[in-house]
Amino acid sequence: MGEKSQKLLSLAQQLRLYKPLYSLNDPTKEQQQQGVPEEGRNSVSQNLNSTTESAGINNRAAVLICIFEGNDSDMRVILTKRSSTLSSHSGEVALPGGKREEGDADDIETALREAKEEIGLDPSLVDVVAVLEPFITLRGIAVVPVVGILFDKKAFVPSPNTNEVESIFDVPLEMFLKDENRRAEGKQRMGYKYLLHFFDYQSGSQKFVIWALTAGIMIRVASIVYQRAPTFSEQRPPFWTGVFKKDTS
Repeated sequence: MGEKSQKLLSLAQQLRLYKPLYSLNDPTKEQQQQGVPEEGRNSVSQNLNSTTESAGINNRAAVLICIFEGNDSDMRVILTKRSSTLSSHSGEVALPGGKREEGDADDIETALREAKEEIGLDPSLVDVVAVLEPFITLRGIAVVPVVGILFDKKAFVPSPNTNEVESIFDVPLEMFLKDENRRAEGKQRMGYKYLLHFFDYQSGSQKFVIWALTAGIMIRVASIVYQRAPTFSEQRPPFWTGVFKKDTS
């Protein structure tokens, strides 16, 4: 590998300063973030349960947001299309990742292990620079985004695990801040109204739709990386931050 990209080096330095809004250990504590504009920050309910058990979290997972510099000097992220034979979320676009296993030391190890298993990405190629606040699903799974930099894209030879992954592709990260090739669907649950976002992307003859939790994570990462809010109203689901019941008191 030649000299590392100055753009990626600067991004790595920026992201290492990031402090999550909250953690699973102390989810009620909202931290002051560095490198994120005021309008791009997420407010966290002070009514958020203080333990993972009372928040209904029964499992933990991690996903890898692997950023590299494209041929046009744009920041790009590796995504997968899940196998159509899987029992859950078959055929959907996802970030490399999965549930935490007993032998995993932390969320970083989970994300890197899963990326190695799913797409053949050698962990030694990834420089992990940030761990974001978890996104909590309705099924009670806390999904922790792990952000890594791939300085040497040419060293990565995609090798999809065909039992889990149908295809591997990459997208420009900035697209998740733009109101282009995007649509939204209004939802209501537990007294809250929110939006699910759908981003259309075409790579060669293949068309992909990035939506729901994966889209939400990508919007969050793009907001942090580019230090600005999206040009559209995000109106994210409150349960992603652990708010499972509206306070009517």
